[in-house]
Amino acid sequence: MAGEPQADCLFCKIVAGEVPATLVRETETTVAFRDINPQAPTHILVIPRVHHRDAAALAAAEPQIAADVLRETAEVAAEEKLGSYRVVFNTGSGAGQTVFHAHAHVLGGRGLQWPPG
Repeated sequence: MAGEPQADCLFCKIVAGEVPATLVRETETTVAFRDINPQAPTHILVIPRVHHRDAAALAAAEPQIAADVLRETAEVAAEEKLGSYRVVFNTGSGAGQTVFHAHAHVLGGRGLQWPPG
């Protein structure tokens, strides 16, 4: 069920403390941690503590928590002293989503090209 932890979800396991991660920030509604396969010198994931399949589902079901995730991307960027950065939400496997728990990628620390991919 949406919003409930999923036993087979890697990010739900990180939220529960069952899988280790290099945590950067935690709030009541979000967790931020370093990506294990960084695509930039700074690559941090910001996830909601509640499970929703992707950013679209999160925004539809819990817009305040979606806003919290976005707000935390800015906090992470500030703490990491990123003057410029990119925030990416991949939605669906065709867009590159590999973990089906809503999450934002904060990428920075180098010049980023456009278009992105």
